Amino acid sequence: MLELKNIGITFNANTPDENIALKNINLQIKRGDFITVIGSNGAGKSTLYNVIAGTLQPTTGHILLDREENGMAKDITNDAEYKRARYIGRIFQNPLLGTAGKMTLEHNMVICSKKGAKGLKISLNTKMREEFKKQLKVLDMGLEDRLGDNVEQFSGGQRQALTLLMAVMSKPDLLLLDEHTAALDPSNADVVMRLTLRFAKEYGLTVMMVTHNMQHALDYGNRLLMMDKGEIILDIGQEEKSKLTMDELIARFRAIKNVNNDNMLLQ
Repeated sequence: MLELKNIGITFNANTPDENIALKNINLQIKRGDFITVIGSNGAGKSTLYNVIAGTLQPTTGHILLDREENGMAKDITNDAEYKRARYIGRIFQNPLLGTAGKMTLEHNMVICSKKGAKGLKISLNTKMREEFKKQLKVLDMGLEDRLGDNVEQFSGGQRQALTLLMAVMSKPDLLLLDEHTAALDPSNADVVMRLTLRFAKEYGLTVMMVTHNMQHALDYGNRLLMMDKGEIILDIGQEEKSKLTMDELIARFRAIKNVNNDNMLLQ
């Protein structure tokens, strides 16, 4: 569904501050994949997401998108971020980033429902409100009774769950989850994670999830990527992943990098 071919990013090229953030990234994402992504700080995870989302343009390589409705791959390497937002959703670690706090819940949902359409005319009606209530009930947070409240009044867990719901409503080809439960307390993190798995299954979503939780990386999804120093050093499929333990995963990292310090992976 999405293919990255020889993707590289170099910041401050040909200067003393040159930094190769990604190098020779070749990745094929199949429709319906749920890919967990791990790696230490600075491994390139966020940079990879920024390239896929269009926030950053790669220095080298191409990005191809094969949308289901036409079956033809399109080169989106130079597409702007706002254009990719029509088919690539992204949820950040900070629960405040996915919603407009000064706007009401119903207006947030209207904007989401109009995503990708030309122009934005806010036209609320009874039928639309009833549909929003039906969708919000799935969260089991009572938000279906708060359509007129500004979103800034909601808790972090409620806002992140709402962000997830709105991302699903926009029917993305690919959903990028950037440590989307890391800033939540354990109870809310568990709720949002359960909703993530439910939506992924019910809507047949294609998902990439960056996590620092090694157990989550093993337990969730059908595929695991490990990154280090701007490269994908492991790409583990479902069968192998289902048999892998955390100790074995760390041992694989040690062997590939020839190191004994687990902090390079776990931090």
